[in-house]
Amino acid sequence: MGRPPIDRRPNELLAHWLARAGMSNVELARAITARAAALGHRGIGTDESRVRRWLKGESPRAPVPQIICDIISERLGVDLTCADLGLPGPQGLHHAGHPDLPWKASSTIGALAHIIRSETMLPTTRTTPEARNVHTGPQLLDSLQSWVSVPSSVADTDAPGPGRIGMSDVEGIRAVTTTFRNLDNRHGGVLSRKAVIGQLDEAVGMLSGTYTADTGRALFSAVADLGSVAGWMTFDAGRHTSAQRIFITALRAAAEGGDKALGAHLLQCMARQMSHLGHYEDALDLVALAQYGARRRLTPASMSMLASLEARFHAILGNLDDSERAADQAQEAFTRIDSAEEPQYMAFFDEPELCATLGVAHQIAAKKSPAAHRARRAEKSVGLITQALQHRPEHRVRSKAFDHLGLARTHVAVGEIDGAHAETLRALELFGTIKSRRVADRLVELHDEAEPFAGGRVGAELRHLIAAAVQV
Repeated sequence: MGRPPIDRRPNELLAHWLARAGMSNVELARAITARAAALGHRGIGTDESRVRRWLKGESPRAPVPQIICDIISERLGVDLTCADLGLPGPQGLHHAGHPDLPWKASSTIGALAHIIRSETMLPTTRTTPEARNVHTGPQLLDSLQSWVSVPSSVADTDAPGPGRIGMSDVEGIRAVTTTFRNLDNRHGGVLSRKAVIGQLDEAVGMLSGTYTADTGRALFSAVADLGSVAGWMTFDAGRHTSAQRIFITALRAAAEGGDKALGAHLLQCMARQMSHLGHYEDALDLVALAQYGARRRLTPASMSMLASLEARFHAILGNLDDSERAADQAQEAFTRIDSAEEPQYMAFFDEPELCATLGVAHQIAAKKSPAAHRARRAEKSVGLITQALQHRPEHRVRSKAFDHLGLARTHVAVGEIDGAHAETLRALELFGTIKSRRVADRLVELHDEAEPFAGGRVGAELRHLIAAAVQV
């Protein structure tokens, strides 16, 4: 009574909601049969073995998915969709996390609501499968191209009256967003991720309220910015598929708000995630898409940030001349920054952040340079990252951990294992005060890069310390 999907993955969503409803396979089968008969559907007789097959990945044919959805929704008192249960609905399995949804306000609101339900209910998944399931290449990039030209469809939603949403509500969302950004910087994304998803749920509910067109655009923009923090925390927690879904949907909200600059910020978040997962060409393409799409709206800070990332990604790909050109552009744009004219979400991109980003670019370039040029690039890297550390604000704890790791990896690149050991100790001390899967991943990379020195006492101890901290 159905055909399996191509990859035949277990339907974890259906299993999750079935467990929450407290229903056994037998109970669900009986309820489906009874509901189908009451609706006049002849010949639908479901048993426990068929429910088991659905849980293993088979997709039931219509009208069974909607019947299952109705049964579990009524049992829980929650308004679920077929997509929430991992089942095909009226439009197949084209769910909220797909990058190619229509660019419409109603689609954006629905996608945000779906993601929030999934994120607040599902247990944490393992990092490796999450990383494998992200959209990459043309599947991702082609679907995002239209963000450049899509017009906002937000309009006046109703006549004035009690409960109408105003700019004070928008400012409230912005204040909450600032609070969560600070928490993320101090403690990492793991601890506060579910809390920010809960706040996003409240904000998304406001999108279905009544407001003027101007307020509506500001509201969509504020929700998109809060979504950028939720996506970043989710990325930092190692939940890559979920983070990408949030980033993509927040980009749609930014488009509805007519906020090209914020859209560029979301694309750079996605670019950093792609780089973290090893999809470097995609990372560079996302930066280029941000630069082109928001070219008339970019502030000097945004220009500098995007150019500094471009320098890093070119270095990774071995395009060292392009990396140096982009680094020069980043430094030039930075000299034109007027902090009073920059949006709040760009506050993180200060001089230490610029120095750290370019320092890592030089570190990567040192690894890829001929021996004659390696020391010069490594020296630039150490100088820039040290400068970043000296001026980092106290609350940027995770950034400081990254800085020490950057210095350690630069020392390893030129064979200075004692310096790498000292910086690793400092990074591990900070790592013990935060919860960040990204920092753990960087520690694992350092562990692997130090393997040539494992035969010596210092190199062996460095690797042992990392292994003990992150369970390599």
